[in-house]
Amino acid sequence: MVEEEDTEACSRKALEEDDESKGLCYCFWGPMYWFKMLAVEMHWSFLFGVVSVYGINQGFGGALARIGTEYYMKDVQKVQPSEAQVYAGITSVPWMIKPIWGLLTDVLPIMGYRRRPYFILSGLLGVVSMLLISLHSKLHLVFALLALTAGNTAVAVADVTVDACVAQNSITYPSRAADMQSLCASSYSVGGLLGFSISGVFVHLIGPKGVFGLLTVPAALVSLVGILLSEPQVSNFAYSEVNQKFLDAAKAMWTTLKCPDVWRPCLYMYLSFAVSLNINEGLFYWYTDSKDGPSFSKETVGYIFSMGAIGALLGAILYQNLLKDHHLRDMLFWTQLLFGLAGMLDLMLVQRMNLKFGIPDYLFVVIGEAISQMISRLKWMPLLVLSSKLCPSGIEGTFFALLMSIDNIGGLTSTWGGGLLLHLLNVTRTKFDNLWLAILIRNILRVSPLCLLFLVPRGDPNSFVLPTELLSSKEETETQEPDNLELVSLVNSVDGR
Repeated sequence: MVEEEDTEACSRKALEEDDESKGLCYCFWGPMYWFKMLAVEMHWSFLFGVVSVYGINQGFGGALARIGTEYYMKDVQKVQPSEAQVYAGITSVPWMIKPIWGLLTDVLPIMGYRRRPYFILSGLLGVVSMLLISLHSKLHLVFALLALTAGNTAVAVADVTVDACVAQNSITYPSRAADMQSLCASSYSVGGLLGFSISGVFVHLIGPKGVFGLLTVPAALVSLVGILLSEPQVSNFAYSEVNQKFLDAAKAMWTTLKCPDVWRPCLYMYLSFAVSLNINEGLFYWYTDSKDGPSFSKETVGYIFSMGAIGALLGAILYQNLLKDHHLRDMLFWTQLLFGLAGMLDLMLVQRMNLKFGIPDYLFVVIGEAISQMISRLKWMPLLVLSSKLCPSGIEGTFFALLMSIDNIGGLTSTWGGGLLLHLLNVTRTKFDNLWLAILIRNILRVSPLCLLFLVPRGDPNSFVLPTELLSSKEETETQEPDNLELVSLVNSVDGR
C-alpha cells in the first residue's frame, strides 16, 4: 500500500515537472523529465528492455554489423553489388518470420518460463554466430551467410518480446503510444549514431571480422536481460495444447487481417516499401571503389552513416514534439514526396554536379544522408504508431510482429528488386556507367505510393480504434482464456513477483 502511494506521488511529481513552463533550460532538462515520466508510468524495467534491445543490440550493434558486413562482403568474400543485395535479403529472412518467434514465446514456455529462456538463448545464438565469423580465417560464403542469418535470428527473437511490450503498453496507455514509439526510435538512433561513429575506425583497425567479434558484447547483453528478468513460472503447462493455441492465434490474426480497416493500411505499408527500390550496395561500391567517385575511406563511410543516424534522431524528435498529432494522410503525402526528392541528391552526386557548385563530396554526402534518414524516420513513425493501434488484445505481440514482418517483406522486395535493377543495368564492382539511371528509376518509384494514400485511414494515428466487432471478440477471447497468447511485458514480469 505504501509502495503504491509512493509510486502515485512520483507519478504526480513527474507529470508536474512535465507541465512546467518550457524555457531555454527545457531543451536540456525536457528529455530527462520525459524519460523520468515514462519510467514512473510504465516501470524502469520497460525502459531498460527498450534501451537494451533497441538502443544497444539493434542500434549500436546494428550499426557495427552494417558497416562490417558491407566490407566483409566487398573485401573478404569479394562479391558483386547485385549479389550483395541478394545476400542481404537472404540474411534478413528471420525478420520476415517474426510472427513465428512471437508465437513461440507466446505459447511454448521452456522450463516453465515464457520470456527468460528466449532472451538467454537468443543472446547465446548471437554470441556463437558472431564468434564463428570472427575467428574463422577462410569461412565459405554459404557458412558465412548461415552465420549472419543466425545472428539476425538472435536479434529478431529479442526484438519480438520488446515489440510486444510496446504494443501492449500502447493499448494500456493510448495517450503515450507516440511517446513509446519516440522512445524506441530515439534509443535506436542514439545507439546507431554511436555505432556508426566508431564503426569505420574499428573496420580500419581490426578489419570486418574483428568487428563481428565486438558484436558478441551486445548479444551477451540480451542474455543479461533474460537473467535479470523476474518472471513467474508457469506450472503444469499443458504442452498437448500448443498446437491448438497456434491454430487459435492464426485464426485470430486472420480474422483481424480480413477487416478492411486493418488490411488496407497493411497493404499500403508493404507497397510503400516494396516499390522504393534499394540500391544502397551500388552506391556503397561507388563511394569506395570508383576512380571517378569520391573513394571514401572506411572511417569516412562510418562518419557518413553516423550523420544519417543524427538525421533519424532529429526526425524522431521532430515527430514527437511537432508532428505526432497531424493527420496521417497529410504526413505520408509530404514525407513520401520529400523522400523521392531527397533521392535526387544521390543523382547530383553521381553526376558530379556538387563539384560544379564547389561543394566537396564529403559535405554533400553527409547532408544528403542526414536529410534522407530524417525524412525516412518521419515517414516511418506514424506508421509505427498506427501499427501498434491495429493490434488486438491477447495477441498484440504476435500481431505486431506480423505487421512488422509485412514491412520487412516489403524491404526484402525492395532489396532484391534493387539488386535485379543493378544487374540489368550492369552496375558491377568496377563499372558504374548506368548507376545514375538506377538512381533516377528509384526516385521515380519512391513517389509512386502517393497514388495509394486512399488505403490509409483519415485523422491522426493516435485516434485510430479497432472496429467494434474485433473489440467484442477480444473480450470474449480474454474471458474464455485468461492466460492467452498475450506477451507478458517487462513491467508485468517484474511487478508480478
